Amino acid sequence: MSSTAMKVMFTGSQGDELAARLDLPAGPPKAYAIFAHCFTCTKDFFAVSRIAAELADHGIAVFRFDFTGLGSSGGDFANTDFSSNTEDLRLAASWLRANHRAPQILIGHSLGGAAVLAAAADIPEVSAVVTIGAPAEVGHVAQLFAGSIDEICAEGSASVELAGRAFNIRRQFLDDLSDHRLLDAVAQLPAALLVLHSPIDGVVEFSQAETIFAAARQPKSFVTLDHADHLLTRRADAEFAARMIASWADRYIADESGAAPVPEATAQVVVAETTQGAYLNHVVVGRHRFLADEPVSVGGFDAGPAPFDFLSTGLGACTSMTLRMYADRKKVPLDRVVVEVTHRKVDAAASVDAAGSGPRPPQVDLFERRIHLEGELSDADRVRLLEIADKCPVHRTLEASSRITTIEA
Repeated sequence: MSSTAMKVMFTGSQGDELAARLDLPAGPPKAYAIFAHCFTCTKDFFAVSRIAAELADHGIAVFRFDFTGLGSSGGDFANTDFSSNTEDLRLAASWLRANHRAPQILIGHSLGGAAVLAAAADIPEVSAVVTIGAPAEVGHVAQLFAGSIDEICAEGSASVELAGRAFNIRRQFLDDLSDHRLLDAVAQLPAALLVLHSPIDGVVEFSQAETIFAAARQPKSFVTLDHADHLLTRRADAEFAARMIASWADRYIADESGAAPVPEATAQVVVAETTQGAYLNHVVVGRHRFLADEPVSVGGFDAGPAPFDFLSTGLGACTSMTLRMYADRKKVPLDRVVVEVTHRKVDAAASVDAAGSGPRPPQVDLFERRIHLEGELSDADRVRLLEIADKCPVHRTLEASSRITTIEA
């Protein structure tokens, strides 16, 4: 499915304009989520972007924004603290509520995870909270600049280097951290909780996640992000986390997409409108469930293959399977088949007068098939395999005339 993104600006806790991005799935969202990034990161940090994109593919819209003074948002980071971050989160939820739908899911990475735990009780629509690499106490973040704490306390502020960038940290930031008892909020969390953490996290110890999980009441779940670093720099780790979030959240969110239920498999193939948009359809083939749609250019969501894409898929799949059956039966050293299929309308051969003013030639469907044959094949093998490709049942069906009978149910 293809997702889209909207750039958004909204007013933050200190009156500054905050830059946000709303990642939307191809079609009406099942639910909206807010993603709170890690300390001194931004909404465009690669782990945030990857998780948002994967969730959009699962039908969940993700609102991610730069906290005050970070990224493209206005304001001075030095004037912020944990309290202002949680207020930014509440205001982000208010913007979503007013312009789309209120968030049902809060997701936070590192200190952002602590922020969503603290803010969840003030966003009544939230039914699912997710933390990724989050500390059990917000004061844990002070370890990142432990060598500067004495200077901050004595001078009122200090410039510290975090992730290769200089940030001005003030005494009020430290004082605010000490005022928060995060585990009290965890114990009273009014939503289901999913904790994700890596056992080799070098920034926030694994024991912090265990403490959060132990403090929370049911329902709660824990997923270990084996081999992942704190920032989820490997694409596979971020995408795995997103899939876990999407699958888990389905238990706790109310589907707001307005989609009609998937029909039962009452025939070999069942196609039924989802009632979303003009063309989006459920497709049921035995135990398989997927979507059919049209491109955005003709009024669809591009949330699934178009009808002729399915037809081309049938030709490509049948060609590959037919060649595999033949090669295995005849012991042909065919390692792998790759079939590329394109479809378009072309003018059929027809008589047109010399001036070009005769009747318009009729059009026919042209399926162009490119077959890649891999293996230690002789020239004779390749010639014979291409001959066999033309014998695949779907190929022969498309070239021959077919009959269709229609009965009103």
